[in-house]
Amino acid sequence: MRFFCVRKVSIFWLCFVVCAPHVASAFQIGTAPAKSAVDAVTELHRIFAEEWQRTLRENPTQASQLGDRRYSQFWPDTSLTAIHASQAKTRQVLAAIKALDRSAFSTDDSLNARLFESQYEADISEQPFHLHLLPINQRGGLQDEDTTADILQFDTLRDYADWIARLRAFPIYTARTMALMRQGIRERMLHPKIVMQRVPAQIRKQLVERPQDSPYYKPFRTFTVELTDAEKNGLRKEAAAAIESCILPAYRTFFDFLEQEYLPACFDEVGCWQRPDGQTMYAELARRFTTTNLTPQQIHDIGVAEMKRIRNEMEVIQSEVGFQGSFQEFLVHLRTDKQLYFDTSEELLQAYRECCERINPNLPKLFLKLPKSAYDIRPIPDQMAPDSTTAYYRPPAADGTRPGSYFVNLYRPETRPKFEIEALSLHESVPGHHLQIALSMELTDIPEFRRYGGQTAFVEGWALYTEKLGSELGLYRDPYSRFGQLTYEMWRAVRLVVDTGMHSLKWSRQEAIDLFASNTAKSMLDIENEIDRYIAWPGQALAYKIGELKIQELRRRCERELGSHFDVREFHDVVLKNGAVPLDVLDELVTAWITANKP
Repeated sequence: MRFFCVRKVSIFWLCFVVCAPHVASAFQIGTAPAKSAVDAVTELHRIFAEEWQRTLRENPTQASQLGDRRYSQFWPDTSLTAIHASQAKTRQVLAAIKALDRSAFSTDDSLNARLFESQYEADISEQPFHLHLLPINQRGGLQDEDTTADILQFDTLRDYADWIARLRAFPIYTARTMALMRQGIRERMLHPKIVMQRVPAQIRKQLVERPQDSPYYKPFRTFTVELTDAEKNGLRKEAAAAIESCILPAYRTFFDFLEQEYLPACFDEVGCWQRPDGQTMYAELARRFTTTNLTPQQIHDIGVAEMKRIRNEMEVIQSEVGFQGSFQEFLVHLRTDKQLYFDTSEELLQAYRECCERINPNLPKLFLKLPKSAYDIRPIPDQMAPDSTTAYYRPPAADGTRPGSYFVNLYRPETRPKFEIEALSLHESVPGHHLQIALSMELTDIPEFRRYGGQTAFVEGWALYTEKLGSELGLYRDPYSRFGQLTYEMWRAVRLVVDTGMHSLKWSRQEAIDLFASNTAKSMLDIENEIDRYIAWPGQALAYKIGELKIQELRRRCERELGSHFDVREFHDVVLKNGAVPLDVLDELVTAWITANKP
């Protein structure tokens, strides 16, 4: 999924940080101590407000995603000068928060301060590893910035003018990105060759013959605002000129840089351990993404145990459908039986839409609150689909001008089984990402950094947890769909094993692919794309299963301790009503609810 986190852009295929202000903040924190405990409350909220504005300034495309148009002429300032200034500011802000007298804080303010401090501590703990030197990978970056136009509203002449300004600024953005990557070469902060070899083909798709064929020209093909013919023609001429003189030359330069400088320097092996202090880096990433103190080896062992449990459940279904043969032969059958696949992309897209139409009316059975924001279902853009996995989610605009979007991969529909549609849709749309993230965005009584940010272990753990809710929502009525749910759960257990395997235990890519293929019915196309995703984004894949296991544990505890007084709708409300919090905080909140409701 794509998700906007405070102080970071953690849309999952952009590497880790795009953090640098376009406008230097005039706000100076910590220059004088608060005069009293009451003043500290005011100072706390001032810090929250000012830091949120800094987040928007430093991440202009993400501000656009939220519907804030103030920075619509800009790309992120990815210069090292700006990044270092931003990092210093983060350290200064954390010191200011720690210095506040918390004696007058309300329960809510105490939680807000704790979560804010935790987020900034995690940001600072990553600074020594220089993850900002990895600004792109095969899942996204400079090569697909045209998709920014898809999140913008073009309602006025100014909106079109701002997009043209962004087109003209693209060469500077490209140069700064290349400078980061050159510094990465010098510091050996690089991606493995196997993933970066995918990027040149993505850039080639941007190198069109005519500016009007560029994806960046898309807003000018059909205008969504009343303009005169002269205004339309003028804008089209300016856009074409900007693409011709700025976008295309920048991409040609970037293509040559990748081929001639960056790719030859990239690692031959696949693990994070190759980077400077890579084992320590990976252990830190594992802590951050899981919000636990589990070591890579402990996470690996959890994954092995979960794989064994899920495999036993899979074999029960194999017997139920009467398949005569080994488990491996059953997986081959699931990958190759044409009856389990659609012939066309149109059929596949329609199946996704029909599945969501079956889910939506049943949500009140399990939830007290549903989001006001709608969501739609869209194909993943053509230029990225071959290198993307099955689906992802994009949140709605904060101002309600754009719905959330569930993006599905229609590339090679013959490799995308029907039996995975239900589990995938539960995860990416409702009651998974859309329901949780949209509800969080609608929480007006918490600070913006909590409304629009959050912890990956909670966000992805919740979405994986909701896949198991399918039977309670009227899905999984046939054994193949139930096997699809188990395939998706096994997929996340396998992640724990192969991610730690490659990045800490020095597994090869092929070892990871083999383990994945021998335990799931995912297609080989998906498996290879998934493994390459884990290679490019160390640690992120650990969040799903660790988060889901915690939510399942909390539900079982509630059912056990509350007995007949347990109401699953109230449980879900407790889990969701504070936004995406760390797992230890979630445990405390649910424990308090149990105590308050015990018979």
